[in-house]
Amino acid sequence: MKTRKLIRSKWFLPAGAAALTLAAGLFIGHLWLPGPANAAPPQPALSGRPPVSLADYRSGQTPAIDGLKALQDLQNAYRAVAAKVLPTVVEIDVVDVVKQTIPVFPNPFDFFFGPGNGNQAQPRQREFRQQGLGSGVIVRQTGDKVYVLTNNHVAGDATEISVKLADGRTFKGKLVGKDPNRDLALVEFASRGNVPVAELGDSNTLQVGDLVFAVGNPLGFESTVTSGIVSALGRRSMPGAEVSGFTDYIQTDAAINQGNSGGALVNIYGQVVGLNTWIASTSGGNIGLGFAIPINNAKRAINDFITKGRSDYGWIGVSMGNVPQASAAELKLKDSSGAFVYGVFKGSPADKAGVLPGDVITKINGEPLKNSSDLMMAIGDLAPGKTASLDLERYGEPQRVTIEVGSRADEKQLAAQASKIWPGFSVVKLTTDIRRQLGLQNVSAELVIGAVDQGGPADIAGLRAGDLIVKIGGRQVKTLPEFYKALNNSGSREIMFTIQRQDTNLIIGLVR
Repeated sequence: MKTRKLIRSKWFLPAGAAALTLAAGLFIGHLWLPGPANAAPPQPALSGRPPVSLADYRSGQTPAIDGLKALQDLQNAYRAVAAKVLPTVVEIDVVDVVKQTIPVFPNPFDFFFGPGNGNQAQPRQREFRQQGLGSGVIVRQTGDKVYVLTNNHVAGDATEISVKLADGRTFKGKLVGKDPNRDLALVEFASRGNVPVAELGDSNTLQVGDLVFAVGNPLGFESTVTSGIVSALGRRSMPGAEVSGFTDYIQTDAAINQGNSGGALVNIYGQVVGLNTWIASTSGGNIGLGFAIPINNAKRAINDFITKGRSDYGWIGVSMGNVPQASAAELKLKDSSGAFVYGVFKGSPADKAGVLPGDVITKINGEPLKNSSDLMMAIGDLAPGKTASLDLERYGEPQRVTIEVGSRADEKQLAAQASKIWPGFSVVKLTTDIRRQLGLQNVSAELVIGAVDQGGPADIAGLRAGDLIVKIGGRQVKTLPEFYKALNNSGSREIMFTIQRQDTNLIIGLVR
């Protein structure tokens, strides 16, 4: 089986193709319906509706005329969409300056005599210019400032940006703001005259099966329009994929290829409903699996970029994952929906609100959560300073807490705060499959450490992934509820863990 590739770069960008083959086939079939013997096929005009005679009815040709009129109406509608949208979609050419380390090969004489003058050769870096191509959508004009929405992976790291309009005019652009979490960026250029501005639609009204058009510059072919349908809604990036996990995606079969990234996905009214971003492909080219960021997910970011140069996200301060299916019954849950809290940042909004490791968050502001991604996006959409209610399950008992949403730091700042997360590791139930994979069929322990947060307290103390949890505070624990009750109910700041590592028992203490 070939490995499915996820394509998302400024060299590339999303995919799919939708055609009118079926409609055309039906139309041709109607044109050649059998009539009276030796009757010549009708030759209707290509524009306007030809008159219908009694002979047409008798020969069964009325469906052909109706079919032609329907196709003409459809074609005119497609033309209207293209005429409205094409002037608002631009080509973005960028230059990145890439640094590359040049390895230093040792002088062979240094082996015998040591490095000359006592100086060791140091690695050097060289810079080279790397060009890229993408698309963008003109979303606003304020005076002589024109703003173009595109993908962060198109323009977010560019040192030079050039914006080319559909009419051939070219402007020097500059980056206004970027958001790697949602793969969005805003570029500004100056124009004294008015330029066409796209109409932004409501992506929440989209339904599977809706007609859509992808507009952009695939492989450098300027102002290309392809058509298709909405294939699916609410798609998420796959674990480990190099695409944003802070947004859901519109899936379409409208053809998207390299250079389409940042271009418009529009509805039949010519309104932008999505920003083409990536494709899934086995070949690197379009196979009908294209993905676009819903425009509603970008509207607030546009204002944030203009006013602050960045996009703010809500944050509550938990490390979380999906509820382990094997543990849903043990946790007294109806199913495995919701977000499982593995750790809580000390002093965070969640910590202040009383959220504990082992809690399962099932709703936010009354809205049910399917998984941890739902919670991450719901919290991210909340403005810092807002309050939210969280429904959660704790040891099988329902709880509700009110939390004041904080502001999410960037990934580097969060990584630097790893020492504040408690307890800094995840625990999973030892299922039959896990026992077999780890060769632990003959051990009596029931819990194993799944992952350890780098730089966290557990990491510093020496706990490792694969360690078996035997006791907490001298009390044996065999279930997740027992583990988290012991973890959360200890009256001491210091908690002692008895673990089994291979054939050795160890006692490791953590300070809360």
